Amino acid sequence: MTKTNAMRLLEQHKIAYETAEYEYDENNLSGVHAAECIGLPAEQVFKTLVARGDKTGILVFCIPVNAELDLKKAAAISGNKKVEMTHVKELLALTGYIRGGCSPIGMKKKYPTYIDETAILFDKIAVSAGIRGQQILIAPESLLTFLKESKQRTFVQNFVL
Repeated sequence: MTKTNAMRLLEQHKIAYETAEYEYDENNLSGVHAAECIGLPAEQVFKTLVARGDKTGILVFCIPVNAELDLKKAAAISGNKKVEMTHVKELLALTGYIRGGCSPIGMKKKYPTYIDETAILFDKIAVSAGIRGQQILIAPESLLTFLKESKQRTFVQNFVL
């Protein structure tokens, strides 16, 4: 197992987590595939999406891998008139992560982060560990604690279709 920056940051903050590794397929980087590989329901595995608001700039959304981000809801809750997904080519420069390995933990900058409220239905959720093929299993409250301790503005709301 490769120890990622996301894991090191959680350890520095003394936040408990587990990991799950899986063989990823370069041709299928979907979160649903990751959920199947680690044996969790898709509702319990969260993907990290990076978007841009017309007023606020970069925003991060963590939603279940089987859900779709409602851009109108995302705009409304984030104080924007319009929110668009960033282009995949921008992801590395903005976050330090690549597609299929983007984690809400340890991004280059501290962007406002929105976590879908369904996360609180589970004892643990899975988010990317920061590389393809590895997930962090963490209590949603612990993830929120980490984000707040690291001075990242964090919101829990419903913004999926």
